[in-house]
Amino acid sequence: MISLEQVKLLESKVTRTIEYVKKVTEENTFLKGKLDTYQKRIGELEVLIQRFKEDQNRIEDGILSALDRLNQFEDALETTISREGKSSKENPVSEIKPAIKKEIPVPKKETATPAPVIPNGTGIQIEIEDDPKSAEELDIF
Repeated sequence: MISLEQVKLLESKVTRTIEYVKKVTEENTFLKGKLDTYQKRIGELEVLIQRFKEDQNRIEDGILSALDRLNQFEDALETTISREGKSSKENPVSEIKPAIKKEIPVPKKETATPAPVIPNGTGIQIEIEDDPKSAEELDIF
């Protein structure tokens, strides 16, 4: 026969089991909630990663396009320079305009002195004026 103590022992074990099942169920619900939150965040991050990859590809394409245009410009410039070099060898008297402007600083004079006159080899003399506009940048040739 079953004694009263065995029934009480069984009842306490059943009570502890029910409490344990409640606790595990609550923890399971909590973890499922966290899992849903994490899955949403993972989805958002995957979208951001995809956008980043697309932007990265666009940036790479833009850089490659710019480099290609620079190469085309360099090729065109080399072609032009080589043509000018050939034409100057064929006709050395032809005038070639320089591509680079040189800046020559002109010191300001404190006393009023006449402007210097410089012969240019053509029989025409060139007078240099102390003009602030011309002192900023002078073209050579």
